[in-house]
Amino acid sequence: MRRKVNHLLLTLGRRVPIKQIATVTLMLGLGVAGIYAQPGNVSAEVSGSAARSTISLQGTPASEYQLAGTGSLGQFTLRVLSTSLAAPQRSTTCSGPTKVYFPTVAGAGILRSQDGSLLKVSLTGGGDCIDFAVGGAVCTRVLQVTSGTGRFTNSSGTVTLTMTVVPVLADGPTSPVFFSVTGDLTGSVAGAASNQGSQNGQP
Repeated sequence: MRRKVNHLLLTLGRRVPIKQIATVTLMLGLGVAGIYAQPGNVSAEVSGSAARSTISLQGTPASEYQLAGTGSLGQFTLRVLSTSLAAPQRSTTCSGPTKVYFPTVAGAGILRSQDGSLLKVSLTGGGDCIDFAVGGAVCTRVLQVTSGTGRFTNSSGTVTLTMTVVPVLADGPTSPVFFSVTGDLTGSVAGAASNQGSQNGQP
């Protein structure tokens, strides 16, 4: 690559002013950097539903999120299981007279891309900020990549799932059991092969 750049500059030097050569050098430098800089940033919108799972984690029934998304990873489905502490905790990001905060303590998830590749993640943090004034919650799940298959075989990284969760069905006046979910998935997943089957999240 360096030989090609030097040859091009020598050729240009016979025909164009020094100022234009400097501009070309900068552009070539940025182009070369772009070839090697592949941060694997993730940005996707998700939506779906949530309910209590039949699976228990640490002796407590887990919450289960069944989501579909589209974005930088193409089209995918995402299933996440997690459980939270039984007692609310103090939080600087979830405070107010109508809010309570429950940190998550265990969980995992599987993202399945449209081509069948799997990205397996483990929960490392997050929590649920329930606001009784609006009748919903903002839930976050911090997920670390543990392994993968297909185009995610050599992947690593961390993503954050941020969700707005609203009850749609209750078993009594104070016992919601089924929820709608909207939100986004952000973070970084390095080492994933490009999704040849989609472009801009479309099949």
